[in-house]
Formats: sequence, structure tokens, C-alpha cells
Amino acid sequence: MRTSVPTAEMIKYASNAFLATKISFINEIANVCEEVGADVRSVAHGMGLDHRIGPHFLQAGIGYGGSCFPKDVQALKQLAGNSGYHFQLLNAVIEVNHLQKRRVVGKLKQRLGTLRDARVALLGLTFKPNTDDLREAASIVLAARLWSEGAVVTAYDPMVSAGSHEQFPGVDICADVTTALQGVDAVVLVTEWAEFGRLDWTELRDVVRRPIIVDGRDFLDPVALRRLGFEYEGVGVPDLQPVRAEKADLPV
Repeated sequence: MRTSVPTAEMIKYASNAFLATKISFINEIANVCEEVGADVRSVAHGMGLDHRIGPHFLQAGIGYGGSCFPKDVQALKQLAGNSGYHFQLLNAVIEVNHLQKRRVVGKLKQRLGTLRDARVALLGLTFKPNTDDLREAASIVLAARLWSEGAVVTAYDPMVSAGSHEQFPGVDICADVTTALQGVDAVVLVTEWAEFGRLDWTELRDVVRRPIIVDGRDFLDPVALRRLGFEYEGVGVPDLQPVRAEKADLPV
């Protein structure tokens, strides 16, 4: 495909902005699902069966990050603004992405009452699994907000070295999951690393002080965790809906 330079630039910006819009849209749907008792996993699966929509980038969670989406969405918004056009939709996409991090903090407050002196562990720091990229990662915003609320924050990520890190001031980054979860009041799953799906939560139940999990990626098994006595909260997942979307028998 041969185009002019402005058109090529617009293809890049428009593609990433559209994918970011899909993510913010399904996150808004997830927030409504929490209010009405629907399951966003099944909603996303049902939507994805429509070939006009497709199944990609319909995973609800705590928002997008990385090196491309935030930068390109903001660049397209600025490009439009410089030309005199107010790109209202992109303002909403950006706002929703910020909102998802605040909702995690709100869920922790609902469970704990206050975050002052509460111990909170973050599982995963990179913006997505299988990378060491921390650019625009949700964990940076979450850690900063938790710290500002007076929480004691620990973390573990297989690609981030233990100790202190300039991106996470005040956060104790641990060498393993067990150390990170030792005596915590709540666990927040931020990045869906495969190893987190293989954790022995029966053993970890005796490690934490309070068995509260906020699953920011709807990655863990809520039924199994609740059977072990954990208070589980996902994104757009009702308390009594155990079926994963990909296993659901949905009408077509």
C-alpha cells in the first residue's frame, strides 16, 4: 500500500487509537456489568462471535499501557486539536483508561475501609506479560496512589529485579511471590503472567493476613479462590458467576 506521508501517519495513529477505544469500551461495559450483575467475560465472548466486531482487544481489565497506545492516542488527539478539531471520543478513551486504575483503589477501600497502614501486594509490574517494558504500566499509577493513601506496598514481577526501583518509590519489590504476599491485607493482580495462574493459593492462604484478591485482569479462577476462603473481586465479574467466557454455552 502506497500513501502520502500524512496518510501513513494517520493509519498508524488511527489503528492504535481504535484498539485503545475497544479496550476502554469493554472496560466501560465491565463497569456496567458490575452494577447489573452481568459477566463481562461472557458479554465479550458473545460480542466477539460477531465477525463485524471480532474477539480481539475485548479483555476487560485495568486499562491499556505500553509504548504505543498511550502515546499514539495522545498524539492523534493533539494532531486533531492543532488542526482545530476537538476529538471528543479520544478524550473519553483516555479518561476511561485513567478511571480503571482509580476503580481498583476504590475496590480496595470498600474491602479494607482505609488504606492507611494497610499492606497491599501487587502481582506483576510490567504493562503486559512476557516483556520487561514498564512504559505507561498500570502498576506505576496504582503503586503511587496506594502509597499516597498511606498503604505499605510490596510487589513481585518475574522481569523486575528485587529491591528498590526509581519507577516505584516506596515500594518493596520482592524476589518471589511468597515474600511479596507475606502478611498482606490484599493482593492486586496487575499483570497476567502465566506463572500466576499456577500459584498454590492453598499455601498462600496461610501467608496473607487477610484473604482479599482484586484480579485486575480477570485471570484467576474466582470459584476456586472463593472455595479457599478468599474474597475475590474481578473486573465486571459478578460474585456468583463461575463460568469462564471461553467455556460458556452462549446462544448465537
